[in-house]
Amino acid sequence: MDGFENVEILLVEDSPADAELSMRALRKGKLANHITWVKDGVEALEFIFFTGKYAGRPEQNPKLILLDLKLPKVDGMEVLRRIKADERTRVIPVVMVTSSAEGSDVVESYKLGVNSYLVKPVDFEQFSETVGKAGLYWMLMNRTPD
Repeated sequence: MDGFENVEILLVEDSPADAELSMRALRKGKLANHITWVKDGVEALEFIFFTGKYAGRPEQNPKLILLDLKLPKVDGMEVLRRIKADERTRVIPVVMVTSSAEGSDVVESYKLGVNSYLVKPVDFEQFSETVGKAGLYWMLMNRTPD
């Protein structure tokens, strides 16, 4: 995990193995100078809204949030709901990266304003490639409001 200045990607993932693969894929593509990894929904909300242990971090939103759906403490759906309900964070692109291919999870995520929904492939190489391509699109190709 890098420092909190100039955070470009916030990775919200409770699986250390999946987090490591994601960070490796993003760094391999030279997509993010600063990736911050948090392990549960409470920590994600504290980071996003500058509270708790993140109360003193610079007030800069990440350029992209990669969000797992099934998280301890507060699930990804609730994290998404709070991000998209707040005027200060609504425009941050959020990509759900999850093992759930349930239609109801996909529909609910889009109703709450998710920007993209990716199902984690079981194969490690495919998983790494999927995250790398998502990062490439959202960090380099997609245009967001300044």
